[in-house]
Amino acid sequence: MYGGHGTTASSTIVYEIEPGKRLGWHTDATEETQYIIAGTGDYTWKMATPTVSARGAFLPFQTPVKHDLVNVGKETLRAVAFFAAAMFTQNFDNVMMPPKSHILGAPNREG
Repeated sequence: MYGGHGTTASSTIVYEIEPGKRLGWHTDATEETQYIIAGTGDYTWKMATPTVSARGAFLPFQTPVKHDLVNVGKETLRAVAFFAAAMFTQNFDNVMMPPKSHILGAPNREG
């Protein structure tokens, strides 16, 4: 996760989801835009389930809309998340392993 290294209004996360796995239901403390680098997944939020195709799909999420991403393809799903704050938190329904917490966020966030 990147943010706070001189930035005042943005941060970025690069992540992967293996086939058949999911990111997990969560809300973000700031607006987020997801960009799919590789793979295919189903994003779910606000009672809708659009399919996201490989490479190039952009999806914005308002705060605090709960959302999840499931890898429905046969290859590793790779994505970048852009956040509208240098420091932020994410609140997951289930404990994330690691760090064995419901709350994730920019490592340099306050609080």
